[in-house]
Amino acid sequence: MLIHKYKESWVKDFNQIRNVLHEALLDLRVSIEHIGSTAIPKLAAKQIIDIDVIHDRNTEFGEIKRRLEKIGYYHNGNQGIADREVFKRDKMIEKHEVLDFISHHLYVCPIDSKELERHILFRDYLIANEGARVQYQHLKFEMAEEVNQDRKKYTQLKEVKAKDFINNIIEKAKEDRTKDAAMPGSK
Repeated sequence: MLIHKYKESWVKDFNQIRNVLHEALLDLRVSIEHIGSTAIPKLAAKQIIDIDVIHDRNTEFGEIKRRLEKIGYYHNGNQGIADREVFKRDKMIEKHEVLDFISHHLYVCPIDSKELERHILFRDYLIANEGARVQYQHLKFEMAEEVNQDRKKYTQLKEVKAKDFINNIIEKAKEDRTKDAAMPGSK
């Protein structure tokens, strides 16, 4: 089965990975965010933890890259998305007890990255809006069934079929953020 019902263990999985990353990046000015479907309570998802390591512009990307390589990642470029660098596990090294046994995607983004903003807006909107979360979940199950549970085909179909839904949610989230900022007494 490609899409699984929400599992509370996904938060634990994220925290285990975050702890390893935090130790490797200890004295750097970074934060680590759980993003993607596994970060949204009650949302069915592929069992892959999506993670953004966020750095300010004063933190040198090269140093982050060097430290991630030291714990067994390799830099796989931005894969066509500006300000979102992809890191993958090096299969040729000794297995790490956490990083190689919890399926995850790792991205490094500067704090002003548009892709990072999209990740956070989408996640936070679905957490706060049950109707949108349920609608997205139905779409995910529908796509998985349409591609007969094939992961590669699902990813390709998601680019086409879910793109408008995701973009609409992000626009709604931006509108909500603008409204909240305009409200008297808001920060």
